[in-house]
Amino acid sequence: MGSKTPDDHQRDQNESSANSAIAAIAPPKPAAASGLFHGAPEGQDEDGDDDDDGKIGADLKPGVQPNDSKKKKRKSNKKKKKKAQGGPQTSPPRVPLCNLFPDERYPDGEIVEYATLNNNLQRTTAEELRHLSVLDNMDDSFLHDYRKAAEVHRQVRSYVQTIAKPGVSMSQLAQEIEDGVRALTGHQGLETGDALQAGMGFPTGLCLNNVAAHWTPNPGAKEVILQYDDVLKVDFGVHVSGRIVDSAFTVAFNPVYDNLLAAVKAATNTGLKEAGIDARIDHISASIQEVMESYEVSLSGKTIPIKAVRNITGHNILRYKIHGSKQVPFVATNTTQRMEEGDIFAIETFGSTGKAYIRDDVGIYGYGRNEHAHTTNLHHASAKSLLKTIDDNFGTLVFSRRYLERLGVKNYHLGMRTLVSNGIVEAYAPLVDVPGSYVAQFEHVSMGSVGYSLGLVLDEDTVKRRLCPLPFPLLALMCVLIQSQPG
Repeated sequence: MGSKTPDDHQRDQNESSANSAIAAIAPPKPAAASGLFHGAPEGQDEDGDDDDDGKIGADLKPGVQPNDSKKKKRKSNKKKKKKAQGGPQTSPPRVPLCNLFPDERYPDGEIVEYATLNNNLQRTTAEELRHLSVLDNMDDSFLHDYRKAAEVHRQVRSYVQTIAKPGVSMSQLAQEIEDGVRALTGHQGLETGDALQAGMGFPTGLCLNNVAAHWTPNPGAKEVILQYDDVLKVDFGVHVSGRIVDSAFTVAFNPVYDNLLAAVKAATNTGLKEAGIDARIDHISASIQEVMESYEVSLSGKTIPIKAVRNITGHNILRYKIHGSKQVPFVATNTTQRMEEGDIFAIETFGSTGKAYIRDDVGIYGYGRNEHAHTTNLHHASAKSLLKTIDDNFGTLVFSRRYLERLGVKNYHLGMRTLVSNGIVEAYAPLVDVPGSYVAQFEHVSMGSVGYSLGLVLDEDTVKRRLCPLPFPLLALMCVLIQSQPG
C-alpha cells in the first residue's frame, strides 16, 4: 500500500526537500578524492620550508657557544599532508588513472541544485525526488540480495519439482520447501529477528484444483495427499534483507490439463515481454487476457474455454511487503498507471475452467502486520505479547500458524483474534473458484531498467512431461547481466 505524506511535513522556502535528497545521493567529496595532489611537495611545509629547520646550529664546533642574541628556529609542528588515495598526480600530469584509482571508483562532479527561493517554482519536482530515492536504493546490496534470493529460489524449486508426485502430502512438500530455503539462506529463523535477515518471504502456497491461491497446511488440520488427477499450484517466496523474490508454477500429471497449463504459461510469458519502463498496465492486462483466452480445454467430453481470473491481480513488491499499491490485472482494464524504473513486479496469471471469479473460503492461510494501525487501544496482555513476537520476528512479512508454533508460541488464538479485530493484523483466507473447476498459475518477478532487462535465473522449469513444452519464463528481470549456471 502507498503511504501518504503527513500534512505537517512541509519545508519552508529556505529549506528545499531537494537539498536532502541530492546531498544523500552526492555527498561532498574531500579534496584528496579528486586524485590531484594539493599543497607542498612531501618533506616541505606549505610555506616551502624544509622539515630540517630544527637542525640549525647543529653543525657548530664543540666549545663554541651560540650567539645568545640569535634565537634558535623552532621546529615546525605542522603535520605533513597525507597522500591522495592511489598516489599523487604529477605536474604536468603523467600518472595513469589506473594507478590513481586502482578500484576504478572515480569522484563525482559537483552537483548544483537548481537555484530558487520559492517552493512553488522548484525545478526539482517531488516526482523527480521520488525517482532519485528509488535509484539511490538500487545499490550494490540491492542487486546482491536479489541475486542471492533468486538463486535460493531456483535451487529449492528444482528439488521440489522432483518430489511433487502423486502420494506426497502437502505438509511434506511445505516442509521441504521451507527447510530448503532456510538452509540455503543460512537463517533458520529460530532466534529473535533472524527470520528478518533472510528466509521465507511468505507462507508456502500449495493449492489444489479449484483453490486458486492462499492455501497452506496448518497444524492439526487433516492431511491432504496429492492425487494423479489433481492440479497443484506451488507458490513460495524467498527474501534476503526484505527483498522478496516470488515465483509460482503448476504441476499436473493427467494430460487432459495440458492446454490449461499452456494457456496460463503463455499468458505469463506475454506479461513478462510487455513489462518494462513506462509500460502501460492496461496494455499489459489486455495482452495477457487475449493470449490466455485463445485457449480451450476438453474435460469429460466438453470443450471449455479458459478464462482469465478477474478479481485477482499481479502486484508490485516493496521491501518486506509482498503486496504493494500497484496492480496488474489479467483482464482488460482502464487505468493510467505505468511501470516505472526500479519498480519490482510479480507478473502472475491465473486461468480457470470455472467462473474465473474467486471468493474467500473457510480457513486461514496466514497473517500480515498492518504497519499503519495504532496500538493505543490494545489492552489484552496476550495480544501485546503476541504482537511483540510478530514485530520482532516477522515485521510486515506474511506468516502462518506453523511459523508461530515453530518459534514455540502457544495459546495464541485469543490474542490473534484481538489483533485481527483491532485491524493491527490482517488475516488472509484461501481463495477459491466454484467446486469442480480447475485453476492454474504461473508467476515470476520482473524489474525494469533503462535500456534492457535481465534474467537472474536462466534454467527451465521442467517438472513432468505434462508441463507444456514452452520454455519457462525467466525468474526475474534485473538491470545488469548476470549468468547463473543451471543446477
